[in-house]
Amino acid sequence: MRNFSAEETHKALDFPSLVEALREAFRSDIEVPVRHHHTMARAEEPDATLLLMPAWQGERYVGIKIVTVTPGNSNRSLPAILGVYLLNDGRTGAPLALIDGPMLTLRRTAAASALAADYLARPDSERLLMVGTGALSTHLIEAHAAVRPIRSVSVWGRNPEKARAVAASVDLPGIEVTAVESLETAVPEADVISCATLSTEPLVKGAWLRPGQHLDLVGAFTPGMRESDDEAVRRADIYVDTRAGCLKEGGDIVQPLSDGVMSEGDVVADLLDMTAGRHAGRSSAEAITLFKSVGTAVEDFAAAQLVVERTAD
Repeated sequence: MRNFSAEETHKALDFPSLVEALREAFRSDIEVPVRHHHTMARAEEPDATLLLMPAWQGERYVGIKIVTVTPGNSNRSLPAILGVYLLNDGRTGAPLALIDGPMLTLRRTAAASALAADYLARPDSERLLMVGTGALSTHLIEAHAAVRPIRSVSVWGRNPEKARAVAASVDLPGIEVTAVESLETAVPEADVISCATLSTEPLVKGAWLRPGQHLDLVGAFTPGMRESDDEAVRRADIYVDTRAGCLKEGGDIVQPLSDGVMSEGDVVADLLDMTAGRHAGRSSAEAITLFKSVGTAVEDFAAAQLVVERTAD
């Protein structure tokens, strides 16, 4: 069995290749049981989460990701997301690879947003707003730039120093990256707005949105978290990575459902619908599109296969 470090995993998962791997995976016959999602109480800090995400495809491969999400790690100078991915031979069950879980998660999560944007963001989108300064932020910037002609990126965070640090760390040819302090001013100026936070209160207000924008909601992965308000949900065409996951777990969908702001029928399509050709995605140049993701084992499974098969002897 081979162990893949974070650096090796990152190198194997370039976004153009990973986006296409996810596109194929969503429309393939991959078995994905309901993931195990366990809350673990923590004293004097937010609860932690244990995620167990299995998947398999015939006799090719079987895999599982074991991940902990610990928001309190930010005070320990540790990543919030830690874990591993174990990929086994589908016929014999023999372990093939142990892959760095945090890097696999970062790359596949950003790639899923890019895949959605390939169907939902206007083809001429040039301005990206990154809301959030965590580990995922730089990967999301790179991923969106892989599918749209991004020329400028604005970074906003609750801590302006962290926003400036993220902006300074991004080095993409031909793309200007700057930190901004006013979210209300930055939102209307962007073509694509990508949010990756642990916010429990809406950050992006529907009143700030303008026709033609794409809103990518990646954070707020529990029912009690939220990155957009009810007005954003009312104004947008709503898309999700998986209906089962988002209707149960993502606060940006669960809360407006519970409050009667939207119904399950208001979800236009998921990634399976779009990748399988059952729905084309964006309906018009003027539409506001909202994509909510909570993650799925399909993404991890596809990414793990790509890591192993790209590095096979």
